[in-house]
Amino acid sequence: MGEGAETIGILTGGGDCPGLNPVIRAVVRRAERESWRVIGFRYGWKGILENDYRMLDRNSVSGILPKGGTILGTSRTNPYKDKAQASANIEKIKKVFAEHHLKALIAVGGEDTLGVASKLHKDGIKNIVGVPKTIDNDLSCTDYTFGFDTAINIATEAIDRLHTTAESHDRIMVVELMGRHAGWIALEAGIAGGADVILIPEKPMSVDEICAIVKRRASRGTTFSIIAVSEGFQLLGEDVTQTKELDSFGHVRLGGVGERLAKVLEEKTGFETRCTVLGHLQRGGTPTAFDRVLGTRFGVSAVEYIKEGKFGYMVSLRGNDIVPAKLEDAVKELKRVPDWFYDLAKVFFG
Repeated sequence: MGEGAETIGILTGGGDCPGLNPVIRAVVRRAERESWRVIGFRYGWKGILENDYRMLDRNSVSGILPKGGTILGTSRTNPYKDKAQASANIEKIKKVFAEHHLKALIAVGGEDTLGVASKLHKDGIKNIVGVPKTIDNDLSCTDYTFGFDTAINIATEAIDRLHTTAESHDRIMVVELMGRHAGWIALEAGIAGGADVILIPEKPMSVDEICAIVKRRASRGTTFSIIAVSEGFQLLGEDVTQTKELDSFGHVRLGGVGERLAKVLEEKTGFETRCTVLGHLQRGGTPTAFDRVLGTRFGVSAVEYIKEGKFGYMVSLRGNDIVPAKLEDAVKELKRVPDWFYDLAKVFFG
């Protein structure tokens, strides 16, 4: 491509997840068909604020389809964190746009990354397209986000493996899964893995209710139980956190609910109880075929939105179709587990 070729940018922000590299690859390959150059900004919004970038071409994205993570790196940088600095940050981003003559920017991320994209669009940086990414699957206006399928497959396999040791030792096995505000991973992996209790942020359940389910199983001669719990489940009415420090988007670092729940259950039921925390294992490794295909479709569609001048939108999956959704609508509220889905799971509790 010559010096006069138009240029688009891409960044990946927030937590990493399987499927990011397929998106990057798809953007580059689709842009190539328009004779557009692609700049990849490193480490999310941090990269564009610091003008830290790399050129992306067919060679640089060759072989990345099956790889987890992101070749661009990622961070939770928030240009709007410091209100006094926000205006200056907006001007920095505008200067980077001008320096590279960017036709548009593709922002790949979840509610935080795309929340920034939505604000920038309103603040005069119009040529932005969003791509939804979160393993929690809690972003509105899309049926699925890539990374989620990989995460629930990893979690389901873990629950399958915990079944054998739980049954062998007559134990309660608690498995703590990701899910800050929404319990999609715990719910779907719990159903697929045959968990006996599923605890998610949307549906409070008392310790006594949990113990009653475990004891009911024991009364029927089943002396083991599997409990899937989201990290954001409120135990005894409060979040369980690793630290009180907040990230740049105001989130605490959750973690520890599984261990605390295991201790309480052992005390109240008398059954030996162990906890397994999957943590970042859910984020790592090669993406499933579903996530590779979805990431590819999102990346191609994002470039097509740019070609059509469809800015301020996020690509989204509705049924089997890729359709545009306004960025402001996508980040307005989280997509939470509906009552009907949790009621389905409850059929199998105990």
